[in-house]
Amino acid sequence: MKRRDFVRSTALTALGATIVSPLATLADNNVTHLESDDLTHQDKIADDYALHFMAIGDWGRNGEYDQVEVAKQMGLWGAAHANDFVISVGDNFYPKGVISEQDPLWHYSFENIYTAHSLQCDWFPILGNHDYMTDPDAQIRYSKISRRWNMPARYYTKQVALGKDKGKALFIMIDTDPMMHEALQPQVQTQMAWLKDTLKNAPADVKWKIVVGHHPCYTVGPRIKNYDTLTARKMLASVFEEYKVDVYLSGHDHSLQHLKPEGFTHQFISGAGSELTDVTAGIPYSRFQASQHGFMYFSVDANRFNVKAINKEGAVIYQTELTK
Repeated sequence: MKRRDFVRSTALTALGATIVSPLATLADNNVTHLESDDLTHQDKIADDYALHFMAIGDWGRNGEYDQVEVAKQMGLWGAAHANDFVISVGDNFYPKGVISEQDPLWHYSFENIYTAHSLQCDWFPILGNHDYMTDPDAQIRYSKISRRWNMPARYYTKQVALGKDKGKALFIMIDTDPMMHEALQPQVQTQMAWLKDTLKNAPADVKWKIVVGHHPCYTVGPRIKNYDTLTARKMLASVFEEYKVDVYLSGHDHSLQHLKPEGFTHQFISGAGSELTDVTAGIPYSRFQASQHGFMYFSVDANRFNVKAINKEGAVIYQTELTK
């Protein structure tokens, strides 16, 4: 026994205390492990929505252009509010995607940036145009390495229950970059047939249909009238209207926007994860636009779809709620 241990033991004995080994006590009671209450969520701000998620896009720049600052606010927000998962709306790695699932950019732009405990949840990404510049399928393969990166295919679906017998939210994750290339039209037609079939045959208890793609159909950013936006609109807008898609969530323009053109679908752009592009005010179909670094946070139940835009200082700069 070390001298300091002996002195401590002598003092306790002199006071009438009995020194008992904690491990011996556990063994005497046939206890083989210890359990403690999980305090992780006890300080979170409570609300009565069933589902919560964040959305961020156009982010992967090795922490630069305020990517680190946005990641920090996402972590702080997730620590204070309920959050079930994160959606990435594409352009996950600049300048040219990743070359493999061992590419160092996985660490420099993702794993070592979004480090907060609250962000160690499931991430559901889609591909953007920059992700196509090397090996887009490396991001699918990385799903077998990372516990939180979940991209099972270039396009896929996810259903989330909104409470017992209260219906579901249907997320349809699409791959818009091939739509921009004439040579890939056979591939695009296959995906479009899948999209229409998925929407047409959505379960009867689906309350919200949310399509997630990289290229917006409308924007008040610099691509307001360029080929990408007009092509996405031509391919998707009529499908959204026919099958009553509630929300189209995208990126590509590096800003935060809420757009409501004529028709059924509300469109949100959350592409402000790092480098910014300008926005234009006064466009009739725009309900909100901000060229500020940040992300969006969604709270959903069977009848409400709440949206918040949060900047890199952690301020809520816009909020709206869709209802049914």
